[in-house]
Amino acid sequence: MILLFTDYGWQGGYVGQLKAAIQRVSASLSMLDLQHDAPLFNPRASAYLLASLIDFLPADAVVLAVIDPGVGDAARRPLVMKADGRWYVGPDNGLFNVIAKQASELEFWRIDWQPKSLTKTFHGRDLFAPVAAMLALGEKPEMTALAVSDVDFSDWPLDLAEVIYIDGFANVVTGLRGASVSPDMRIRLDDRDVGFAETFSAVREGEGFWYSNANGLVEIAVNQGQAALAYSLKIGDPIYMYQPEV
Repeated sequence: MILLFTDYGWQGGYVGQLKAAIQRVSASLSMLDLQHDAPLFNPRASAYLLASLIDFLPADAVVLAVIDPGVGDAARRPLVMKADGRWYVGPDNGLFNVIAKQASELEFWRIDWQPKSLTKTFHGRDLFAPVAAMLALGEKPEMTALAVSDVDFSDWPLDLAEVIYIDGFANVVTGLRGASVSPDMRIRLDDRDVGFAETFSAVREGEGFWYSNANGLVEIAVNQGQAALAYSLKIGDPIYMYQPEV
């Protein structure tokens, strides 16, 4: 199975062309839209978001991930990563670094294979999609193995105290892992703060709180409200968690 993770959005023909490029290699391949509203032009935030989704993917999945504001830059390598059995295809711009940081088994390759026609601005369709399709078929396109040390992810923390995503309900997802913080901690939001609750129903309607979401990340929400609007939060804003004095 090939899983698609992009910041393309659903408007326009980008996602459709991505799928068509995969189907041109083989019409038998199955695809799943993992997410197409990843943080725009933001490989760093997207790296934490993508890492939170992988535990629920098939063990041998091929993940085609494209958040690529530097597309067309010769200094940006096209990359294949294999981490704990799953394949990842996309730009070497940090998008896979959080997954790499947590992996027990890790391999990297630079993509050398080139299509007959490679546009300057749509490597997702022209390069990454066919490579992902070949890998899903068990084929190896032309690639050069890289040492793990050739891909620098050493300075990427496992927890990022920032807003990385705002969903359709205006809930605010952070790059902090729920397992790394204590339920008695609070999040300071300017002159207000919010405490922990396990579920939306555990607080009053209109009340804000934080919880560990279904993908294991700290998320700020308002019961039947919009946390991003209530607390004026946007992607990239810092998140301050603190331990109240007893």
